[in-house]
Amino acid sequence: MPLRPVFGDHPGSTSEQVLSVLRSVRRHLAMDVGFISEFVAGDRVIRFSDVGGPAPNPVVVGTSAPLEQSFCYYVAKGLMPGLMPDAARDPVAGTMPVTRDMPVGAHLSVPLRHADGEPYGTLCCFSYTPDRSLTARDLGMLRLCADMVESILSRDRDAAREREGKRRRIAALLDTQAIEMVFQPIYRTADASLAAFEALARFPSPPGQGPDIWFADAAEVGLGEQLEFLALRKALAAFPALPAGVKLSVNLSPSALAAPGLIEALGDAPSERLVIELTEHAAVASYEQLRAVLDPLRARGLFLAIDDVGAGHATLRHVLDLAPEIIKLDMSLIRHIDTHSGRRALTEALTGYGRRIGCEIVAEGVETQAEYAVLRGIGVTRVQGFLTGRPLSLDAAAALPPVGPAALEGASEG
Repeated sequence: MPLRPVFGDHPGSTSEQVLSVLRSVRRHLAMDVGFISEFVAGDRVIRFSDVGGPAPNPVVVGTSAPLEQSFCYYVAKGLMPGLMPDAARDPVAGTMPVTRDMPVGAHLSVPLRHADGEPYGTLCCFSYTPDRSLTARDLGMLRLCADMVESILSRDRDAAREREGKRRRIAALLDTQAIEMVFQPIYRTADASLAAFEALARFPSPPGQGPDIWFADAAEVGLGEQLEFLALRKALAAFPALPAGVKLSVNLSPSALAAPGLIEALGDAPSERLVIELTEHAAVASYEQLRAVLDPLRARGLFLAIDDVGAGHATLRHVLDLAPEIIKLDMSLIRHIDTHSGRRALTEALTGYGRRIGCEIVAEGVETQAEYAVLRGIGVTRVQGFLTGRPLSLDAAAALPPVGPAALEGASEG
């Protein structure tokens, strides 16, 4: 069976583009009805339809009939001409009940094919009465529009195949649970002590396909929550090996937090050592509903962090509406903060706001001692980045000493 396009109804979607072409050619040819059919398992299925005037549409999208009962089949087979000014006079069309019952007067039809030559169906226009003014030029216009429709459908077909490839890849990953977790240390600036680890997923990725792409692909094909919960369970399994008292930070999207499987995925993890980082990359549909999910968990001791603060306006809304215990400053603010006055000013403002509402402030992506010195002077309370430690295997993370590396010792604002 050929792949059928997945059509949306938003402006500029495949559906809107195809309907625009269909409507334009129907009007140009002064036909009463225009439609596009697909050949599926011996049937002609109506995929798009457009009519002129207030009369009911006799060609309803989604309806089907055996191919042998339609003009589409005979035109595609070359057994009926693509242009019939009066269908009743054609030796094949004139014997078909639809010609009389519809009725079909003038009829134009051209086959539609995918880029690889595989048949898709037909693009057809007809009027209820004969029209002997139609010429081969009109059929050529229909063929030109059919070329446009073929291009649109082929792009959508390619996209559908790509989505199916993503779905299969994600499903296989879920079946094999082929995710590895690594743990990046987070240190206190006050005394350089180890405060937490952020659990980060690592995938058997082809070149150029990092974790963000895996999670984005999973969300696109409807498997986002399953993949997030798999990573969550893998991260929580590390608790027994991590140093006592050190927190574990895990990333979850708003949709995963609102999903029914969240409580089961959390299991019996120690809430007082667990931090959930709400990511910037997905919109929050309802802050009220999200608070309803988070409030019972936070009442048990769980901490909420807003990730990537400063990278976009959504994170500021998260901070205002969810009152987190932890604000994580995006690495785009931190990079070269020692030489960039604008980044420093915004970081100072966010840090000051965080202190006033009682938040811990974590700076992500710290790479140099100069950056660290400025952050410590500003009042950032936690740091994370390559300066203090790259993501580690669980064994390496469990073996870290309670006090951070020499890079954190004796640094002062430059």
